[in-house]
Amino acid sequence: MRKTTIPDGPSIPKIGEGKRGPKGYLGYLLRQAGAAHARRMERALSDLGVTPPQFVVLTMLVAYPGISNAEIARLAMLTPQTVSVIVSNLERSGALERRAHAVHGRIQHLDVTAEGERLLGASRQRVRALEQQLAASLTPDEEQIVRRWLVAVAL
Repeated sequence: MRKTTIPDGPSIPKIGEGKRGPKGYLGYLLRQAGAAHARRMERALSDLGVTPPQFVVLTMLVAYPGISNAEIARLAMLTPQTVSVIVSNLERSGALERRAHAVHGRIQHLDVTAEGERLLGASRQRVRALEQQLAASLTPDEEQIVRRWLVAVAL
């Protein structure tokens, strides 16, 4: 990647230089890293027809069966409206199905179908490979330090 020059403006440094490098603000560097990881996930999952937010929604539904759309939204860090669209798209694709609550008719449960499980399995393989690349330069102890630090930042 090279520096970008804006006509009559400053030269914008490439990732790793200037404020986009080790001297940058931690929050900016976290955002920069998150955006780069999101782009990698989009590319890794695109031929499966899965978006990163769809992957997260499927993951949360399998990990926490019976959770509500509002809970999914909080866990996936998405708006309830976005989760509603994602759920509708996953249902239309056959990855999810809705069923009425046994007692409360207005409450609907979301169940991951066999197709959804297959799709999630294929997606997980790709995401695991990306995570292995992320951690490739770290020792196991360093990886645990990074994981604990990221959790602490999120608290």
